[in-house]
Amino acid sequence: MPLKLIDLFAGAGGFTLGFVQYTKRTGEKIFEPVWANDFNKYAANTYNANFGHHCHSGDIVDILEDPATVIPKADVVIGGPPCQGFSLLNKNRTLDPRKQLWLPYMDVVERSGASMFVMENVPELLASEEFIQIREVAKEMGFTLRWAKLVAADYGVPQVRTRAFVMGSRLADPIDVFPPLRTHRDPQNKKPLDFSLYHPDVRPWVTLRTAIGDLPAPVGTEIRGERGTEALHFGRTPTQMSLERYRAVPEEGMNRFDLQRRAPHLTPKCWINKKNGGTDLFGRLWWDRPSVTIRTEFFKPEKGRYLHPVQHRPITHREAARIQGFPDDFIFKGSKIEIARQIGNAVAVGIAGRIADAVWRHYNYHFMEKEPIVGSIEEIYNG
Repeated sequence: MPLKLIDLFAGAGGFTLGFVQYTKRTGEKIFEPVWANDFNKYAANTYNANFGHHCHSGDIVDILEDPATVIPKADVVIGGPPCQGFSLLNKNRTLDPRKQLWLPYMDVVERSGASMFVMENVPELLASEEFIQIREVAKEMGFTLRWAKLVAADYGVPQVRTRAFVMGSRLADPIDVFPPLRTHRDPQNKKPLDFSLYHPDVRPWVTLRTAIGDLPAPVGTEIRGERGTEALHFGRTPTQMSLERYRAVPEEGMNRFDLQRRAPHLTPKCWINKKNGGTDLFGRLWWDRPSVTIRTEFFKPEKGRYLHPVQHRPITHREAARIQGFPDDFIFKGSKIEIARQIGNAVAVGIAGRIADAVWRHYNYHFMEKEPIVGSIEEIYNG
């Protein structure tokens, strides 16, 4: 103890943060990050500012081919090879070389001697030819795999964000902990719960109001310092046209179709011509529901449902960071655009913590003290 952790394609370190925050009831840390990598130097700087200077910036293939590179021994490897290659938003995905970045990921798993790994990606990964190859390679390396599409809101994150997670173990079949029992549920879903999927002490989804409702109106348009609520809680300088559009959709849940109905003279012609799809575009969030998925351009309402529930503006970097689970004292490095990219690309910290809980219980049961696989809600959220 603690278990040594490697995070690949780490970004700002949301995945690592979920593991680091997860502790024993005594407060003793369970996971210690020892090595990380990200291609983006600003993301690597953010990681290093928060977890120690062991995130190496650069192309992972080049780093692994360098004879001077030493991958430290580790117990767990986590990370998400860049997902654009699998994403439905990528029109060239059949030719995208980024699909193959799972290969250096598995190389690091092998070099580190890790007994467990967790890979995160877009849901499309699980239906890809590459995932068949991943399973074959992992099996040859002695791993048993379990995988699932997980919704972050089902694990206490104030965001309906769906991602694929793959857990591999050399210790035993991780079916005993994966997928982790859902700790939260959609209160609007009145169907009886299947308690083979949910924790007995299941709670309602965490809402946007809980995550950001205490924040005042943003101040200024620039980053102010590195720590604290105000550091990333800045606004933009909208045009008069943008302000009129915001005011034309004042109610929670409205979107571009409401804009067209209420103010056709303010509606872009391309939206008028597009009769279907895009129901979240120029949408206003709901206070008492989780947020939609936070992406890298959350500060642009034309990209999704990113308007504040009551104020006539898009959400701020601070609000997006909170929705992703980053605490206010987390340090981000880089420009406003770079920080937005780090926030949107991160693994939501809350679901990372639930994965950490599963990894620890699996390891502890099969290698150490034979403690129960499923704990109470308080134990699960002890981080």
